Amino acid sequence: MQGWIEGFQRSVDYIEQNLTEELDIGKIAEIAALSPYYFQRIFGALCGMTVGEYIRARRMTAAAQELAASDIKVIDAAVKYGYDSPDSFAKAFQRFHGISPSQAHDPGAMLRSFAPLHIKISLEGGNMLDYRIVEKAPFTVMGIRRKFNSETSYQEIPRFWGEWAQDMKGLKGVFGVCIDSEGKDFDYWIADLYSPLEDIPEGCETCQIPGGLWAEFRCRGSLPESLQKVNTQIFSEWLPSLTGYEPAGSYSVEVYSPPAEDPADTESFIWIPLRKL
Repeated sequence: MQGWIEGFQRSVDYIEQNLTEELDIGKIAEIAALSPYYFQRIFGALCGMTVGEYIRARRMTAAAQELAASDIKVIDAAVKYGYDSPDSFAKAFQRFHGISPSQAHDPGAMLRSFAPLHIKISLEGGNMLDYRIVEKAPFTVMGIRRKFNSETSYQEIPRFWGEWAQDMKGLKGVFGVCIDSEGKDFDYWIADLYSPLEDIPEGCETCQIPGGLWAEFRCRGSLPESLQKVNTQIFSEWLPSLTGYEPAGSYSVEVYSPPAEDPADTESFIWIPLRKL
């Protein structure tokens, strides 16, 4: 586990050393030896915020300190800390600090500070996870997909399911499949298992999921609470302490069973692809 933590900390240090440069999530994740998909999910579970939110908080902190300690112009600070215009910088600064950037020059101005992260994981136990590691053959899903941004996906994906429920497009909604696409963005599929003997409903596509080893986690209870709880445990506890394996690929799968008569008895599953070290 120690090597994993060190790699994650190196990625956070890289962010800190390059706050005034353009930061690419692919490069940040590479330093931690993770895909952007898994890095962002582990970061969110451990830190309680997205990577983008952390970068913005650190840039706002550094910009305020520089404005308070020097005569740097607001327009120059905006450019230095990655904002396209003084107006967008001023709005972000006002939201974060409660004052305008020009007021930060005033002696005694009240500013907020967000300290750099230092990753320290303490596993205290007491939380149970039911899982098994299994070999699965490649399989193909058929469904509808939409691109999501990792920073807003928790709010937007439930809306996607809500829209699907209004017009199910010939799907049962057995799978929710996340596939990394472009760093911050990923494709999310509402899908069923595809059979070549069946017609593909209008608006649907197919996608092949590679075979290999998978960690299969059982979630029991009302949705989405039970699945979200296990998902958080996977990324904040199970993956950081994983030995003998590492995440493989840039995707994960949610598997949904029909709702039980008692919601507390509903079962769902999360599949995480693995590679044996």
